[in-house]
Amino acid sequence: MYALPELDEQVLLPGVKGLPIVEPLRQHMIGAQHWNVLAADTSLPVAVLKASALQHNLAWMRRFCERHKVLLAPHGKTTMSPQLFAAQIDNGAWGITLATVQQVQVAARFGVRRVILANQLVAPADIRAVLHLMQEDPNFEFFALADSLQGVARLARAVQAFGLERPLPLLVELGMKGKRAGCRAPEQVMEVARAIAAALGLQLAGIEGYEGLVVTDNRVADVDVVNGFLRSMADMLKAVAAEDLFGGEQVIISAGGSAYFDRVAREFAGLALRGRKVLPVMRSGCYLTNDHGYYGGLTGELAGREGGEGLRPALEVWSTVLSLPEPGLAILAMGKRDASHDLGLPLPIAAQRPGTGKLELPEGAAIVKMNDQHAYLRWPEGAGAALQVGDLVGCGISHPCTTFDKWPVLLLVDDTYQVLQAINTFF
Repeated sequence: MYALPELDEQVLLPGVKGLPIVEPLRQHMIGAQHWNVLAADTSLPVAVLKASALQHNLAWMRRFCERHKVLLAPHGKTTMSPQLFAAQIDNGAWGITLATVQQVQVAARFGVRRVILANQLVAPADIRAVLHLMQEDPNFEFFALADSLQGVARLARAVQAFGLERPLPLLVELGMKGKRAGCRAPEQVMEVARAIAAALGLQLAGIEGYEGLVVTDNRVADVDVVNGFLRSMADMLKAVAAEDLFGGEQVIISAGGSAYFDRVAREFAGLALRGRKVLPVMRSGCYLTNDHGYYGGLTGELAGREGGEGLRPALEVWSTVLSLPEPGLAILAMGKRDASHDLGLPLPIAAQRPGTGKLELPEGAAIVKMNDQHAYLRWPEGAGAALQVGDLVGCGISHPCTTFDKWPVLLLVDDTYQVLQAINTFF
């Protein structure tokens, strides 16, 4: 199903970020090199994915979806990795959600056959690219969003001009005041839904929204707002169905970022419409790797609501100590081009002296600043300075999406940090 062999067979050349190669190497031979990150066998910095945490998170989400009777179309923009898309689908994902048409083309190229574009489809070249995919492969299922009459009219004209022999399915997007795209009022939802249902070449396939933008310091109030938004989506689904505007036998209702997908599952599971099957589709993407910071906190709250062990952080960036220029300061070979910094700076979680063993990080050590290629690791006076130039520091990150896009290749490692294989990304 997946066109992954072409990745395994590709020849990697010296200069691939994180790889210590000095001559061409076929990608499938990476595991045979017996590299260990903690022995400083790789180039540094290097981004790693812990295999055990990935498997835990895949199994956790599969059980969650089965328990709540919801479907999962995880947001692929988080990783943009064909190998990880395949792992998610193999572990029960109904499809993959994406944000741009370029991302859709990558997913289709590597064998993904059901995609939600969680965005409006507007640019003429992008519309043509999607219609071409649908024309070339009758088994390729695609859904896009609409929130305006102008957008609907543009799509209708494009589909008719292209001559696509099946309708283009659309989901009406319900938004929030002051937030991103989406209809702001029930009346607008109905207006757009009627336009889609009446347009030649289009099909109304469901209702979509994104509740993940509601994150403030008042977490209890946030959950109330989210619950209200999800109920509004369910109400709009029923209102549209009452006018018999949906075009197929199955109707999608979709929401679910990485913070409140338990609320999405509880609100949408069990929704029923007369004569049509309702497909409740969650779109959480960051569940796969989680993180040590922003999403780790949010999914920790979610785990508290669900009970039992939650998701584990799987993504780390390791670098070396370049300099100890003054007391209480280490300069690391890792910067903004290597790790996310938009939702919090990286968090130092471990240190290692190659050939010697594990080190204790100075008490209170924290990344306080990053340049393009450097990070400032500081610790309080009197905390001790066990670090030396050449030591390794492993950092958890905060926000997987903006770390993955910095790495064309990440390394899958076991719990001893032995390198198992390469994971590719396409940003």
